[in-house]
Amino acid sequence: MAIPRVKSTYSLDLETVQALDDLARRWGVPKSEALRRVIRAAAAGEGVGGPLAALDALQASARVSRAKAEAWVRGVRTEREASSRKARR
Repeated sequence: MAIPRVKSTYSLDLETVQALDDLARRWGVPKSEALRRVIRAAAAGEGVGGPLAALDALQASARVSRAKAEAWVRGVRTEREASSRKARR
């Protein structure tokens, strides 16, 4: 059974078009499908959760394991403590 389609024309800025091209390429789908997915996700409330949701998405995209992240935090803490001790001398 054919899925009904409606052709529409929209004006997008260059940055948005490039982002759409990147998404489509990354997902391996046509731009129309990428646009449909993004619209459906936004309509469902996904990906529009504000700054914390953006931070979560950024961290997830880095693909850093919890162990590596915790090791990084320990290293930074150690450096800061060492720096504070030097500053107090």
